[in-house]
Amino acid sequence: MKFYKNLYVGDTVKKPDKIKRKLKRYAKLPNIYVIAYMQENNQLEIYHSLLMQQWYYKEHPPYIIGIAGSQEEAVDLIRQIAESALCKTGQADLISFLFGDAYADHSARQS
Repeated sequence: MKFYKNLYVGDTVKKPDKIKRKLKRYAKLPNIYVIAYMQENNQLEIYHSLLMQQWYYKEHPPYIIGIAGSQEEAVDLIRQIAESALCKTGQADLISFLFGDAYADHSARQS
């Protein structure tokens, strides 16, 4: 499991480094939601951390963009990402805002 270098963390999340370690070990975290970039459909998705227990996510680990203490907080983090993208680039393209040139190079190679 990989984490975004500037991980977005919700206000209710205490000790994010400890949560990251637990997520990497697939520990049960009943009050944690993750915002993940899913390359298959090229978008951000919100998952309850317990979903990461399934074998699929162990074999295909998601790229974690943010962690939140509730689903509402996760939605709020995505809203913050969208507002930042709109302010800095004038567009609501979250993926290219988050990954910049690295995303553009990766997309071009896949085409």
